[in-house]
Amino acid sequence: MEFDGGTNATIEPETKGWKFAVGSGLLGWVLDAFDFFVVVFLFDTVAAPLHVSKASVVYTLTLTLAMRPLGALFFGALADRFGRKLPLIFCVLYFSCCTVLTGLSPNFWVFVLFRALLQYGGGTFSVASRNCAYSSMVTWVAAMAKESSQTR
Repeated sequence: MEFDGGTNATIEPETKGWKFAVGSGLLGWVLDAFDFFVVVFLFDTVAAPLHVSKASVVYTLTLTLAMRPLGALFFGALADRFGRKLPLIFCVLYFSCCTVLTGLSPNFWVFVLFRALLQYGGGTFSVASRNCAYSSMVTWVAAMAKESSQTR
């Protein structure tokens, strides 16, 4: 592979908003991972006020992870029907509300319910944010490669 350092290369303006799309996607992915792992790191702290064993809280991870594909199917169908923007906005609002309600759970079964509902929307949020970040990065890299090949 050889580098062509010719001076006839032109720099075109970059695609508008790609940095925002990549940043938003990565931030969504990080927040989704944070939401999942905060429970993992706080098993004992979550179990004590709910008056259940640590094993019961660990079991909620299985249930919540099982709900992720179901949510992805539901919100994916909405995205196919109505486009990506409105279902993603609804999903973020749903995810946010369920997160707050999970923290306000008065007992274990309400906690389990809200964690399951949270991950129902969380699966879509995670997939959508990763897809947004990755597709933006891939599009940008492809544009840079095309620009590079045109200058040779």
